[in-house]
Amino acid sequence: MTTDFLLSARLSVRYGGRAVLRDVALEIRAGEILGLVGQSGSGKSTLAMAVLGLLDRKRSECSGTILFEDRDLLRLKERELRDLRGRKLALVLQSPLSSLNPALKIRTQLKEAWLAHATGGREQCEQAICAALASVSLPSDTEFLRKHPSEMSVGQAQRVLIAMAVMHRPALLIADEATSALDVITQSEILALFRKLSRELGTALLYISHDLASVAGICDRVAILHEGSIVECDETRRILLHPQHEYTQRLMAAVPKLPNAALYASKSKAAASV
Repeated sequence: MTTDFLLSARLSVRYGGRAVLRDVALEIRAGEILGLVGQSGSGKSTLAMAVLGLLDRKRSECSGTILFEDRDLLRLKERELRDLRGRKLALVLQSPLSSLNPALKIRTQLKEAWLAHATGGREQCEQAICAALASVSLPSDTEFLRKHPSEMSVGQAQRVLIAMAVMHRPALLIADEATSALDVITQSEILALFRKLSRELGTALLYISHDLASVAGICDRVAILHEGSIVECDETRRILLHPQHEYTQRLMAAVPKLPNAALYASKSKAAASV
């Protein structure tokens, strides 16, 4: 069965008999940026890990379907999931300095990311590394590539992680609180980078955050997750200015400057389309 969506999920997850996600329905189109918003403990990261097939199968119980390019990810074997992760599905986490291996140079980590899903000689690898770094506005000179993660700023480290994630031009990139550890200026730069990469590569982005201002800045649509259920999903401007669900209304009321954020979102998207 084919669908109009890159990803179409209807999912429930339980941990030890406790429901964490309850019949969550989530759909993402190719090239779309979908924001997933919810307070801590609402199930956002569980949903991301379920899509990537990274939940502990001994401790968790998943039911439903996760259709990705018309394949049900919940029915795939681990070997098949490993082939998709990093190539078709990619992940950027919250803490870049924790996600990168502190003992390895940046060149080594980028090389391993490339070799995981590609074959070729040293020249092809170097070209792929340079292209990935250029796509996130980082240098590819010998001095930079010899650095360890501890020798970079948090913003640079996050860009390296994104470079690794987009190296194979994935169809879907999941960013799980990817800007929450950054200062305001760096956060703004990373958000602009996500928008640029989505536009240029055609990559869909599931942007998971509790920060409504950042969601307003880049997302085409927003889904609100509350106590394990999607309570509302609509275009970003409608969610921000005309929330329908009681929980979404309380969420918007807690951020008095959201109308400005929504206006910024519409302006930034208009500028991006020029």
